[in-house]
Formats: sequence, structure tokens, C-alpha cells
Amino acid sequence: MEVLVPKFQSLKFPSPICCCSITTWNSSYLNFGFRRLSSLSVSAASKVNEAVVESVIASPSLGHSTRPHFPILHQEVNGSKLVYLDNAATSQKPTAVLKALQNYYEAYNSNVHRGIHFLSAKATDEYESARRKVATFINASDSREIIFTRNATEAINLVAYSWGLSNLKSGDEIIVTVAEHHSAIVPWQLVAQKVGAVLKFVTLNQDEVPDLDNLKEVLSRKTKLVVVHHVSNVLASVLPIREITQWAHDVGAKVLVDACQSVPHMIVDVQNLNVDFLVASSHKMCGPTGIGFLYGKIDILSSMPPFLGGGEMISDVYLDHSTYAEPPSRFEAGTPAIGEAIGLGAAIDYLSGIGMQTIHDYEVELGRYLYERLLSIPNIRIYGPAPSEEVQRAALCSFNVENVHPTDLATFLDQQLSDQVTIVLNRSIAT
Repeated sequence: MEVLVPKFQSLKFPSPICCCSITTWNSSYLNFGFRRLSSLSVSAASKVNEAVVESVIASPSLGHSTRPHFPILHQEVNGSKLVYLDNAATSQKPTAVLKALQNYYEAYNSNVHRGIHFLSAKATDEYESARRKVATFINASDSREIIFTRNATEAINLVAYSWGLSNLKSGDEIIVTVAEHHSAIVPWQLVAQKVGAVLKFVTLNQDEVPDLDNLKEVLSRKTKLVVVHHVSNVLASVLPIREITQWAHDVGAKVLVDACQSVPHMIVDVQNLNVDFLVASSHKMCGPTGIGFLYGKIDILSSMPPFLGGGEMISDVYLDHSTYAEPPSRFEAGTPAIGEAIGLGAAIDYLSGIGMQTIHDYEVELGRYLYERLLSIPNIRIYGPAPSEEVQRAALCSFNVENVHPTDLATFLDQQLSDQVTIVLNRSIAT
């Protein structure tokens, strides 16, 4: 049996495969060609598809009860019901979020913080209400600790250029794990190059989780910042942020947490974790694209200079100098993404209505089931820690099939089996 499928040149870096729409860590390295996929490869692909589909069929009632809330999932693709498994890249949006966006543009579209008329007052109230919802969702002590940004990447860059350039000097050390997203590495490379700071990387242990013993070894009085994920979008590792924060604070370092993969999937309490900075993105938590947020302790934010200059972030402007507003306005120059912030607020209402503990428990069950089913297939290599009573694993799964290129398998599953295939599989409530 032979099936013609596209062949893509190997990625610059090895990339594990999983299931959902065709994307890669570094799509700029792809070149299109063709080759024939052997019957062995087809068999492996079919078994992978069976495991994925079985995990959907076996889903408890929460998945079935929430699926109708997502209009995009009502369609068929290639003659079959759409199964979307690309939530690690972006989540789909429930009707409540779509209606909130529509209502803003239809009923009270206006700028915020700039007018006293009805529409402006309404828009401002809803915009600030969304900020309060974010603060409550992650248990921030004050809504002023929430800065709206375009996405988590911009939030990290805000910290890098505002806090980093003001507080780091030659010889200071920034600790980052090798499992971080590029957006949590590159900004600190740029800052380190500007100020002469040193980046130190934490390696992975035998379970393919950032090595916490190695982290403790590299921590020193030279360490000024630890940048770490809460949940890895590739390895599914879940790190003990509270302990890491304590170790960092013991040597006088600050902690920045990438919580993009944890905030939508579990209870996140920034006061309990005691982190200094935390970032997340709306589009991964059933909200609109184009909006994310930075959480920062208010005393730290108040000491930081502006990131961008413009309207809203100023207190007074003179010809020879300006004074700046207090946070959060200081870091939100120009007209913000008003509708998107309101949509994020609606997404938080939606998730909160279900309950984050309910979502987390459901996803853990699905994730464990999918892991076990994939593990039963010959020639499958699963990345990250094995779930156990002692080891927590998030509900996503990255894997390779022996002798099958990731893009070949992804293309086969997408085109032949009507599933959405990508490099990272993340099982969320709406699938």
C-alpha cells in the first residue's frame, strides 16, 4: 500500500510530532517536495489516529457538554466532524466570547479613558472590568498589577526592556531553562548583549524535565532573574514554581514565570506562588488574539520606567520632559485592544463558570489516557515525564513515530483522517 503525501525538508532542529493543524517550531525551514509513504508508515499513522480518536470518544461528559459552545467545531472537514487538537498553539472561542466582541463593536465601541460621553464611559468600565477579572482569576492582590499587552511575548519583552535594562549590569546572571519558549529566551539574549549580563541554562534530567538540582547549583548571589515556564508546551512538565521562587528569592533574584500553558488549565494563584512577574496570553485561554497580560508585583512595577511612549502613559507633558502615570497606565501607551480585553474578560467568565479545578481534573484524566494509549503503540517515542503519583504531567503529548518524518505523519492525519495535526498536541475541554 502506498499513499502520496508531501515531503518536507528536515527542520533545522529535531522536532517531536503530535497531532493537530500543520505547524512547526520553525516553519521558515520547510521546503515542499513529494515522496511515497510506505505501508508501515501508514499503519503507524493509523494507530496514532486510533489512539487520538479513542481518547476523544472516551471523554467524560465535560467534553461533550462544552463542545456545542464552540461554533467552529460544528463544521465537518473532509466529510468528518472536526476534531481540533491544536490548543497548545491557540484555543477556539466559545459563543460567549464571540458575542462579547460583537456587543462591544455594535453597542458601545469607543475609546477608553479619554471621554466623558456614554459610549466612552461604558467602554472604559468594561475594559477595566476585564482587568479586574484577570486579577481575580490569578488572585493578584490589586488590579493595578495587571498590564494588558499584545500577547505574552510582548509582556516578556516589557519586563526585559523596562526592568532588565534598568536593573541588570555586567556580570549579572539570568537563569533560563533549555525548555523555554523562544519568547522567553531571545529577549534576555538581547538584554544580556546590551548590558553584559550572562545567561545560564538549566539542563534536562533523565525524565526530560528541567533539572531542579542543576537549577539550585547555578543559583548564586550573581543571579538577578530566573525565567521559567509553569507548564512546558512541548514536554508537558509541570514545575514547582513556589519552591523555585523561594530558592531564587533566597539569593536575591526575581522570578518571571511563563504561564501560557497553565493559566487556562489549572488554578494559578500568584500570591501563593509569590512570583515577581507572570505572563499569559488570551488566545490560549479561549479568548481573542491580540491581547495578553503581564502580572507584576505593584512595588516592582512602580519602580520600572515606561516601555513605550505615547498617550495614556503620561501624567504631564512639557516641552523639555514628561512625567509618567502610575501602573498600569504607565505601560499601556496608545489606544489599547479594547474589544480584545473585553473578550478576554468573557473568556475568564466562561472558564470560571466551569471551574478551573473541574477543568484540570478532567484534562489530567484525558491526558493520562492518551499517554497510555500512545505508549501501547509500537515505535512511538513520547517526550517528557511519565505520569505517576509523584510526577505531574500536563494534558499534552509530544511524540515521534520511528522512521516517519513529523510532517509526513501530520499531513497524513490531516488530509486522510480529517484530524487537525500539529507538532504539539494539547487536549483541552472543547475537543
